[in-house]
Amino acid sequence: MAGQRKTEEERGRRSPGTGTGKRVTLRDVAEAAGVSHQTVSRAINSKGEIDPETQRRVLDVARRLRYRPSRFARGLVRPEVVTVGLIVPDVVNPYFPEFMAGVFAAADQRGWQVLVASTENTPSRELTLLRSLGRQVDALVSYLSHPDAELEPHVGSVPLVIVDRGMASSTHALVEVDTAAGIRAGMRHLIDRGHRRIGIIDCTPVCDPFVRRRVFAEVAAEHALPVDDSWRVVGEQTLDGGAAAFEALHAAHPDVTAVFAFNDLVGIGALQAARRLGVRVPDDCALVGYDGLSITDLLDPPLTTLHLDKRRLGELAVHQVDQLLAGELPPPAVLTPRLNVRGTT
Repeated sequence: MAGQRKTEEERGRRSPGTGTGKRVTLRDVAEAAGVSHQTVSRAINSKGEIDPETQRRVLDVARRLRYRPSRFARGLVRPEVVTVGLIVPDVVNPYFPEFMAGVFAAADQRGWQVLVASTENTPSRELTLLRSLGRQVDALVSYLSHPDAELEPHVGSVPLVIVDRGMASSTHALVEVDTAAGIRAGMRHLIDRGHRRIGIIDCTPVCDPFVRRRVFAEVAAEHALPVDDSWRVVGEQTLDGGAAAFEALHAAHPDVTAVFAFNDLVGIGALQAARRLGVRVPDDCALVGYDGLSITDLLDPPLTTLHLDKRRLGELAVHQVDQLLAGELPPPAVLTPRLNVRGTT
């Protein structure tokens, strides 16, 4: 166990760009950036008056030197214990407990501890939690919707792994889901089943719908499907949201023969709405979900879905943290969903 753990001092020695074996200090950052140590402190903690350009420059230097503030000096934790902050959008949605279980297991294998916070699907809370939780941990694993430029003032120099954002980053480590491959697999399955009038239930603006919308349009064009953007309905990420979206889609297009729901929770809501409307699944309308939640095994009929190994996603996120703490910026880790054909198609 002792060989697996790294003290803060040992991790600090990994810092490239210093050429020394000592821990990078706040004064090292100040000297490299050509500012006072008070300015560095203000930049990293986002406190006091500081020019945004100066803050960006200081944070760039801090990241290059792999500087991390010493929590031990503040008396918060023992230095040999790595603490990872985990920020998720929703702890009630059954998707995220499975992901969190993967994070917990991988962290436990390394002797690390994890602090968890939820944004409650509120983008503005992402920035608040990045700042507050970032002061208490060695690294962060976060579901985020903001681009890097909006994150920087709040992240400071804390190593950050961003999960399933769908945007590139030259600063932070990434764990991505190949959403395009999943959407294509689901659409191809429905087309192979003979469906041409296919609707899609997409997500609210809290998550970026661009990839799903683009791939849906591309596949529709490739196969000359008689559908346009009016066959895409936006729904909340809840059972009620899925039900309302299915009802709206069916009202606008009564001839729809298949529906692709952007996640399983929404798909379950759509299945409930279909029953209320007297629409037989899959005889009258096929239904495909996305995520592969365990609860879909209990449905009758079981939901055809794009299964994503959420535990593995969590494990990959912790592996990326490991690389960051070793002084490396790893390439994105990518997980591809797998089509699980069951009773709704």
